Amino acid sequence: MHGTSSSSAHAAQMALVDHLQELMADKGLSARQLSTRAGWHEAKTSKILNGRQRPTREDVVSWCNACEAPPEVLDRLTAQLQSVDSMWLDWRRAERHGMYKLNREVRELYERTRQFRIYSPSMIPGPVQTAEYVRALLSSLRERRGVAIDDIERTVAERMARQHIVYEGGHRFSILLEEASLRMQIGGPHVLAGALRHLLAIQSTPSMALGVIPLGADRTAYWPVEAFFIFDQSQVSVELVSGYLTVTAPAEIQMYEDGFARLAEAAVYGARARALIERALSVLE
Repeated sequence: MHGTSSSSAHAAQMALVDHLQELMADKGLSARQLSTRAGWHEAKTSKILNGRQRPTREDVVSWCNACEAPPEVLDRLTAQLQSVDSMWLDWRRAERHGMYKLNREVRELYERTRQFRIYSPSMIPGPVQTAEYVRALLSSLRERRGVAIDDIERTVAERMARQHIVYEGGHRFSILLEEASLRMQIGGPHVLAGALRHLLAIQSTPSMALGVIPLGADRTAYWPVEAFFIFDQSQVSVELVSGYLTVTAPAEIQMYEDGFARLAEAAVYGARARALIERALSVLE
């Protein structure tokens, strides 16, 4: 998919292919017959069915017409295709013009979201980061990913400006941190200490529900996974090593919601969470 994809994005494409194949089977069409009706070579049908070629919207329309599918099926499949198209963005393509543009583009998503559910296994997540933490993180990512344009300060300013939603009405945050994220140094001990003090200060903010999963918690029900953000019930964003995954399919969003609920059961809150943060801070001080 566009030359590279995550396994989840490829799985989403193949789920679409399964539905196309079902249409063909329900109509009793062979690949050759489908190709003839759609007006293309049989090799194209084979590539689509085997996941080697991603169908375009026009391909899906032709496929549905060839199978005489009702309009509601066409609408469902084109929506599914749109989800596949927008699902995966590799970092090289996303950051070819620097880091600021990508960060600015998600501001509208943050502004309109009312309920944030955030899980982070290894670091303090964006809405509760300090400027020093953001700067250290972006500097590390720029070097690792080979981003040519240095717009770190502009990006730091954008990400800090975005945090106004933490303090203004209408937004609720449920954040789950693995205890390990309280010990992961990004930018050195001084930067981490400042970030931990900020967590302690923000813990009492009315919009904030902050949970920490202790290192000794029983993880039989749900063990640590990749970091993810759930925006209301409309989208899940996952940052992976090679790119940025956007999940919009309701069934997959439900899986992340269920996972978040399981993780939340293992977390501690209030005074117990505060004690874990203070313990990590005392080590640095």
